[in-house]
Amino acid sequence: MQAALSETAALLRASGIAEPARDARLLLAAALGIAPDRVTLALREDMPGPALARLAGLLAERRRFRPMAQILGHRLFWGRRFRVTSDVLDPRPETETLIEAALAGRPPRRILDLGTGSGAILVTLLAEWPGATGSGTDVSEAALEVAAANAAAHGVSGRAEFRRADWLEGLAGRYDLVVSNPPYIAQAELARLAPEVRDWEPALALSPGPTGLESYRRIAAGLGAALAPGGRALFEIGADQGGSVAGILRAAGFGAISIRRDLDGRDRVIEVLVR
Repeated sequence: MQAALSETAALLRASGIAEPARDARLLLAAALGIAPDRVTLALREDMPGPALARLAGLLAERRRFRPMAQILGHRLFWGRRFRVTSDVLDPRPETETLIEAALAGRPPRRILDLGTGSGAILVTLLAEWPGATGSGTDVSEAALEVAAANAAAHGVSGRAEFRRADWLEGLAGRYDLVVSNPPYIAQAELARLAPEVRDWEPALALSPGPTGLESYRRIAAGLGAALAPGGRALFEIGADQGGSVAGILRAAGFGAISIRRDLDGRDRVIEVLVR
């Protein structure tokens, strides 16, 4: 078993995988059907033939730079396991900055998650706020199916509604909290992304167009009608987009705007308050 782990890590390293040792352990655990923290104990044993064959298949996928979350079928986010497929963005640790910012405010009654994808943001907030209800929108039916499955897995289906919509189009009523991690990568930057992102994650969820700001403009245009008095809106942003997105929001009539940084000290979330 130790040889299988070492060889897997070596092959991943030779393929240019960024964290070969970590990924090798996760792939070995998946092949054996055990928790990653049990791999150390398993190394003392011989690897069964079927598990070795499974490991070879998983390794081949990773060497193609398929993201680990897609290979394993899940990702941990805010301490919960979320289903991940090629139809949704892989929930990233930096997006937890948005969760932290949301939970620092007053518990809302109604939440709207624009471009919900896997549903990780909405489902997390509903799980943290048992008195809230929420709606998640997306243009992808496949993504909405993933979000609904995640809501069911975390016991919030009765308080979550998922619908196909292009941002705020067709929505009625007002929400106490609007959240979104919209596509914000400029089109020209896509080619420079890591292959795990560029080649495997849905392009529509990565880039909205040439500037990377197109989604914010569309959301800002209808945000005033969607937010209840005293409501908040929180959007994830690129590290260099704080000033630009703030300008879009000010032009749409919003004044109380602040920016929150992630753990790496980069601008990550912009917040809007409605007085």
